[in-house]
Amino acid sequence: MRITISKENYVKAIAEAETEGETVIAATLARWLDVSAPAVTMATKRLRRDGLIEVARDGRITLTITGREIAERLIRRHYLIERMLTEVFDMEWYKVHEEAEQLEHAVSADFEAKLAEKLGDEKNCPHGFALGLESKEDRHRRGLVALHELHPSRQATVVSVFERDRGLLEYLDGLGIKPGAVVGMVAHNVDQTLTLQVNGRHVPLGNGAAEKVWVSALPALEPILELDEQQPRTSPARL
Repeated sequence: MRITISKENYVKAIAEAETEGETVIAATLARWLDVSAPAVTMATKRLRRDGLIEVARDGRITLTITGREIAERLIRRHYLIERMLTEVFDMEWYKVHEEAEQLEHAVSADFEAKLAEKLGDEKNCPHGFALGLESKEDRHRRGLVALHELHPSRQATVVSVFERDRGLLEYLDGLGIKPGAVVGMVAHNVDQTLTLQVNGRHVPLGNGAAEKVWVSALPALEPILELDEQQPRTSPARL
């Protein structure tokens, strides 16, 4: 069986979508991979033929043991490449995902072993994720919450950020919201936005973006600045 780049992309997308709590069907893959419905139909036929996926009567797509092994190998390489790009080459954290998406298919087993030997697997990737896949339930079990779940007047440390949206990553970086940053929840606004305190200033963020940022609430609370009276609670947010 020949494992093409296309097949690798599909099995990895299935594993990642499952981790984000999605039920994977053809439309899910079309959205995740930005491809047409007919392209997904052809690809899933090949993947099923090769024993990499199973398709249920209701259209749900799951990985076989072989398919999951391929996905996990790619995810490991992606993790190592992202760390190499930031730790060795000082590339900006919001750029490395797209680079790793390309390079992960070209890495040999020997080079992967060298990367693992040099970098280890104890540190998180630039977006805050440890090696492997972690579901939303796993994050909640270890005490993390999505940013929009943080209560007003609480502060938290940003732990991880969804990495597949380059525009979102750049926007958050401009606000100072990235792994390791401390953010304070000032207000949940009536227009489905949040007002946050970041680096001593108030910034707006939409709930949709905040759902993709995971934080760890700080046990010792520090005072959060009161809202400037001239700043409306319904400040527009980009996302």
